[in-house]
Amino acid sequence: MRRFRKVKIVATLGPASNTYEMIRTLHEAGADVFRLNMSHGTHEDISKMHRLIRQVEKDLDSPIAILADLQGPKLRVGEFAGGAEELEWGETFRLDLDPEPGSKQRVCLPHPEIFEALGVGAHLLVNDGKIRLRVEECGKDFANCVVEAGGTISNRKGVNVPDVVLPLAALSEKDRKDLEFAAALGIDWLALSFVQRPEDVAEARKLADGRAAILSKIEKPSAVKSFAEILAVSDGVMVARGDLGVELPVHSVPPIQKRLIRMCRKAGKPVIVATQMLESMIESPMPTRAEVSDVATAIYEGADAVMLSAESAAGQYPVEAVTTMNNTAIAVEKDPTYTEVIEASRNVDKKSIADGIVAAAREIAESGDIKVICCFTSSGTTVAKVARERPRVPIIAMTSLRGTARRLSLTWGVNCVMTGELERFKQAVVNAARAARAQGYAGTDDSIVVTAGVPFNMPGTTNILRVAPCNERLIYTTDPE
Repeated sequence: MRRFRKVKIVATLGPASNTYEMIRTLHEAGADVFRLNMSHGTHEDISKMHRLIRQVEKDLDSPIAILADLQGPKLRVGEFAGGAEELEWGETFRLDLDPEPGSKQRVCLPHPEIFEALGVGAHLLVNDGKIRLRVEECGKDFANCVVEAGGTISNRKGVNVPDVVLPLAALSEKDRKDLEFAAALGIDWLALSFVQRPEDVAEARKLADGRAAILSKIEKPSAVKSFAEILAVSDGVMVARGDLGVELPVHSVPPIQKRLIRMCRKAGKPVIVATQMLESMIESPMPTRAEVSDVATAIYEGADAVMLSAESAAGQYPVEAVTTMNNTAIAVEKDPTYTEVIEASRNVDKKSIADGIVAAAREIAESGDIKVICCFTSSGTTVAKVARERPRVPIIAMTSLRGTARRLSLTWGVNCVMTGELERFKQAVVNAARAARAQGYAGTDDSIVVTAGVPFNMPGTTNILRVAPCNERLIYTTDPE
């Protein structure tokens, strides 16, 4: 299914979008990747949505990526005798391991690992940062705090600890079960929550065992500090601005977003910008101007994808939300300033033959009247390198592997086309020309750029670049093979 934009759209499925008809409509409206939130719904619910997505994929003959988002460890306070208490600025408040119901003076925090990591002066944020506590005294089973920002604290509210690296694994017991279930189901991407260090990613990769690509969610200050190391062991990244905006000063999030996107682009790994992109469309058919500007900013920065969460999962206008993102992306990418910004921020290290070939493919496509770059790939690595170049022309990824096509649905500018296994480069050129015409990217009088690796079906062997006509008769009569 041809898109008239290069940035991808990730749509979360939920109660508002869990039927075949709605999933198909969302894909036709512009959703390239569907996110399954493992924090909500049973395995039976997840399995049903997975099955419906694959049916839509089959019916439309359009590869679709499925992203399973693991919940991660959730830190929460216990319960209060009265259900809730009001904390005032300057008051003292104690967190401890005592399971007794809480009061205005204290409440249970059933996470001994937090107390092990805390020090005097550290902060704890409760209820998405609405309540701010500073530690004045602490031990192995308690923390006496002063209230720096007050408010209502109630049963089971979430707790963030921004100042320390917690001795917590990124994968809880629930996450391990969910990971195995999702990987066995056949999802394409696993989003790992609560990443603090590269070792967290390595653990998830070992458990996935090659069955899914690993996408690290950056939502902790420690992950921002160790981002280069985390990126090196990840297949992709999600900039999860919700928790980042809680644990860090909110004004620091935009420059962090820009920096992380640049680093992902340089590494040739897909990056998703997520959280509250069109939040008002949960209840309104129209977004705010600020929200549209937020989506546009992520696109101008060169993000591979922008994501909808509750807007498509539980909102009243899921199709309108996807349509708004689609239309915003088309408008931005038509702006000459977009091309200027993208090309000015290109920063690629060329270290291999494949790097040189894909750079040449972009330069040839942009200096001549080339309509599309067609890449034959088995692992998707060469296509990712082409996308890293951010060419002005579209990219067609030609592969015989359905899993590769699905995973590439998250990558900027890539349209995936299934092809049979090939033995000769002549076949590759003919198939590329046919795909370019069938997808409407080129006509019989146009030319395309084709890249491939010979011998075929061996990852990392990209070694051929050919400028070819889209006229099949001309291909057969001029190809020296």
